Amino acid sequence: MRAFDRISSVKPVFRQAPCRQVTSGSTRRNRSWFTRIQITPPRCSSRLEIIASAVEHEPLQAPWGQSTNKPLNLVVKFGGSSVATAERMMEVAQIVCGIEDSAPVVVLSAMGKTTNLLLQAGSEALHTSPKSVGSLQPLRAIKELHRETAYVLNVDEGTKDEMESLLLQLTQLLVGISIMQDLTPRAKDSLVSFGERLSTRLFAAYLRDQGVPATQYDAPDIGIITNDNFTNADIEYELTLEKLNKTFKGHMDGTRAPEIPVVTGFLGRGKSSGAITTLGRGGSDLTCTLLGAALGMKEVQVWKDVDGVLTSDPRIVDGAKPVETLTFEEATELAFFGATVLHPLSMQPASEYTDNMGVRVKNSYNRSASGTLISKSRNMRDALVTSIVLKQHVTLVDIVSTRMLGQIGFLAKVFEIFNSEGLSVDVVATSEVSVSLTLDPAKTLWERDLIDEELEALMDAFKGVAKTSYRRGYSILSLICNVTRTSEILERVFGVLGKENINIHMMSQGASKTNIALILRDDQATHALRCLHKEFFGSS
Repeated sequence: MRAFDRISSVKPVFRQAPCRQVTSGSTRRNRSWFTRIQITPPRCSSRLEIIASAVEHEPLQAPWGQSTNKPLNLVVKFGGSSVATAERMMEVAQIVCGIEDSAPVVVLSAMGKTTNLLLQAGSEALHTSPKSVGSLQPLRAIKELHRETAYVLNVDEGTKDEMESLLLQLTQLLVGISIMQDLTPRAKDSLVSFGERLSTRLFAAYLRDQGVPATQYDAPDIGIITNDNFTNADIEYELTLEKLNKTFKGHMDGTRAPEIPVVTGFLGRGKSSGAITTLGRGGSDLTCTLLGAALGMKEVQVWKDVDGVLTSDPRIVDGAKPVETLTFEEATELAFFGATVLHPLSMQPASEYTDNMGVRVKNSYNRSASGTLISKSRNMRDALVTSIVLKQHVTLVDIVSTRMLGQIGFLAKVFEIFNSEGLSVDVVATSEVSVSLTLDPAKTLWERDLIDEELEALMDAFKGVAKTSYRRGYSILSLICNVTRTSEILERVFGVLGKENINIHMMSQGASKTNIALILRDDQATHALRCLHKEFFGSS
């Protein structure tokens, strides 16, 4: 039985007992930082002591053993669900310290749903008076989670001070949002950065408390440089790789004593503005592969809550199975077209800035699972379909030229208009005088649907150039496959969909050697996915 499961069976009587006072002579093991900084504790009662006593702190040892000059040789990343609670953080520490003969860099996401709570708090602050910001439920939940985690992990007083300082800054930022009645993209990036900045400090402090040397690093301060496209910034690779290599030079050449660097995922610093930026939803994966490329690692590990990359979304398909190996190109296509396991750009540092670095996806809830190894190439001889993914609620746009057949520059003009309207295109099918395509309105944290005003503005932009129309309610069903066997694959696809009376409204293979994209109605897409998965992978 896990520690927190045992807690649920305990029914304590919560009394209004005062917190223990902290004096100047208190040691770092005194757990009542609430009174010392003169704030009201979240349920300051025996509840926290019950939680702390129920959690078993297994002894930890540094994974590099007795070595005094072990260079960094691995980067491991853990997502929000892997560090959602104090207990989960302790299990992650066991994983990190259980990788024998390693000196890892650890990249962490925010705890659990903290990023979503931060976004919710920002949204609610726009409709809350400044004096009431402190009572916002999402803010209170964030504070309670991190204070309880600090208590259970028994972190030192200095870390508690840092945590409270960050929570105060967070509250002040929300007050500012309330006063200004504005939440700009720049402010959003600053807002969501608190999640990673808090989680990494708590985790590094816990390692130190257990006798394992560890130092926390904020990614914006150690050299991850981006452009100023707030909420979905692009890495400035040459600058970033150079700065990261310089930051960890002492760790690599043995001149610095071994320690575990704990780095914030997802964050960077704008090259021109100097402000905190974010790398889009799932950007901690990109932080992980970026560090691996900068430090010349042979492998990096991305730890998730599933047994690697799967043959389909397990939330839709019961029989989804782990995929043993993938190429970088396959993994990138999967990420762009609906798979949520990896950030769409996370393969770029590995494929373009290293010769042979592999990316392994593993499950922090099932350590024994081998996971999925992603590399530059794999044996495709027996490969047919590797995975089938679904991206729902896309918009289909049809564009027909009003000029003569073979008009020069028609496609160039089409994509110039999309660029000027700030709209991203997913799938394209073309003829000499027409284009059909799907739109992806936001590849950022703040996923949304296109609003009617945006679509009408797009239609207006094409006046005099082309006749345009749009249709909502479509899905992209992508088969990541060996396209040298396209005829065999499509024969089986059309056979299955024909029997189920499912129509394909558009199809695209394009330049990709790994992906066949089918456009279907939303109301038929999940059924089509299940049927095709059964056809190519069998039932569960």
